[in-house]
Formats: sequence, structure tokens, C-alpha cells
Amino acid sequence: MSASFHVVIPARFAAARLPGKPLVKIGGRPLIQWVWERARASGAASVTVATDDSRVAAAAAGFGADALMTSSAHASGTDRIAEVARVRRWRGTEIIVNVQGDEPLIDPELIAALAQALAARPTTHIATAAAPIGSLEEFLDPNAVKVLCANDGRALYFSRAPVPWPRDAVAEERPTRYDGAWRHIGLYAYRVSSLLEFAAWAPTALEQTERLEQLRALENGMSIHVLTLAAPPPAGVDTPEDLERVRRAFSASIDRPG
Repeated sequence: MSASFHVVIPARFAAARLPGKPLVKIGGRPLIQWVWERARASGAASVTVATDDSRVAAAAAGFGADALMTSSAHASGTDRIAEVARVRRWRGTEIIVNVQGDEPLIDPELIAALAQALAARPTTHIATAAAPIGSLEEFLDPNAVKVLCANDGRALYFSRAPVPWPRDAVAEERPTRYDGAWRHIGLYAYRVSSLLEFAAWAPTALEQTERLEQLRALENGMSIHVLTLAAPPPAGVDTPEDLERVRRAFSASIDRPG
């Protein structure tokens, strides 16, 4: 039996590297509509677009989405999702999947699988995902967040540093291999009770050092299960270059015969 879950899509208008990002057009539709349609296809009990901008809310309502205006003071998308959970009065045991508003190519089956992974582990607070590191360049890139896991799939640590450090495969202070390294995928499933508890905590030392919010959960003793994927999902839209890449991908899929 599949797990029941909600999807919340945080969507800020004022993205630093691509202003107005939720409303940029891809294949004649706003980016946020593609994300919403993928989320609906996951089998979620509800899909909510959470925004702090009336233009995004109006666009979402225009294509039939359930949109909720949230505070403009939130420090992160997690805080925005927590506000949605409070407003909707969802029970503490219910599951929410945080789908980023810039992921128009996200696989609906991945969303459902992450919710199922959390539902299958009653003592786990959060579930997220990871994929194998594919190159040494990626391994060394601080924007590619790495995750270390225990044998049972529990996250031990997240870092921007190249971990695990291959002590016996280093030349000129640089690693020469990266096998066994995993890149974190920024998709999360929460139990409502865990989400609200997490959002109420102050930022922690490791979180502030690495600039990684999920470390707050680990530092406070929460358990995070990591769903491992065979390959990374398509990248989201963060820059104008990303936007053009995704536009090309959509154009190619539309033009493909059959």
C-alpha cells in the first residue's frame, strides 16, 4: 500500500541569480506550472504552491493550482513549508514532501518513493536522496553537497568538502579518485511533527559553518534516511544558463516523434 503524503512547492519570486524564476516561460508555460504538474502526477493527496509574491500566487491560481500566500520573512523554503503545515492544520504524523520550485524535470515517481521511504521507517524524522558522484570535478565542487551514510541508510554528515577523503589516493594534496562518494539531492520528506520542531530550532554551529540547513537536524539528534538513486535526477533551474538548458530539453522532447 502506497503512503499518503502532501507536496508543498516553495516558490520565491526574488531569486538572486534568476529574478522572477517561478514565472519564466518554458514551452509556453511558467516554470512553476511544470513543477506543479510533476508533483500532481506523483499521487500526492494535495499539492500546494507556497509563495510570498502575489504574481506567483495569481499565476498558480490561473493554471488551477492551490496557492497559499506565506510570509516574506522566511529564511528558507523549509520555514515556508512549516507555515503551510500550520495553516492547513495537518496532523503530526502526516508526511510532506518539499519539492523545490525550480525542478521542472523532477520525476513524479521519485517524489512518491521518497514519501514511501519515510513512511516505511516510523522512527525516522526526515528522508532525502543521494546519487553517485560522477566525476572528480563534481567531488571537489563545494556546490555539490556530499553525504556520508551508515550501513542502514542513515545520514551521518553532509558537507561541501570532498568526503570521504581518499587518504591513500591523493597527489599534490588533491584526491585522485572519488568512488564511493555520494552527492546529496535536495528533496526532502518530513513528518509534520518533525518539520515543525526543526523549524522552531535556531540555526546551529555546523549548519552555519557549512551553510547547510539539514545539519541542524543532525545536530539536534534527528534521524535522516537517505534514499540512494542509481543516477542523479535532471538538474533544476538556478541560472539563465540552466533555463536555456531546460528549454532545449523540453523542445527536444516535444519535437521527438512518437
